[in-house]
Amino acid sequence: MISFDRKRSGGFTLVELLIVVIILAILAGVALPQFSSAASEAKEAAVLRNLSTVRRAIELYRIHHNESYPDDEFLTQLVAGTDVDGDPGTTFGPYFWDPWPANPVSGDKGINIKSTMPSAPEGSEGWIYSKSTGDFRLNQTGTAPSDANWFDL
Repeated sequence: MISFDRKRSGGFTLVELLIVVIILAILAGVALPQFSSAASEAKEAAVLRNLSTVRRAIELYRIHHNESYPDDEFLTQLVAGTDVDGDPGTTFGPYFWDPWPANPVSGDKGINIKSTMPSAPEGSEGWIYSKSTGDFRLNQTGTAPSDANWFDL
């Protein structure tokens, strides 16, 4: 007569291990998209914070400089002290402290200075600025997590 009684040795069977692996894979599949979404949303929050800070600095510059916006010397005029004509001096400013923020999406710190704001991103710089209107935007194509275009934030 054949006996089918086996004593368990204290280890896990292959089926038990496969079940655990499958459960872990399901949990990872649910959790990973949440983390990638959080990273994208954090970039958008950083963009909005940087835009708000720079736009306030531009507006304060305009108030101090007889309704004139920073010109081709945009970065120097915001980071260094200037006189009422926007020339280097110490009457007004600085409006923004170094280091200048990088575009959180591309990592680029450059500023594309234009006479008028184009209708879409241009060039490879991280930011784009219109010296005639004081409009300051992210120079980035694509869509943010909020479904708005990066350029239109």
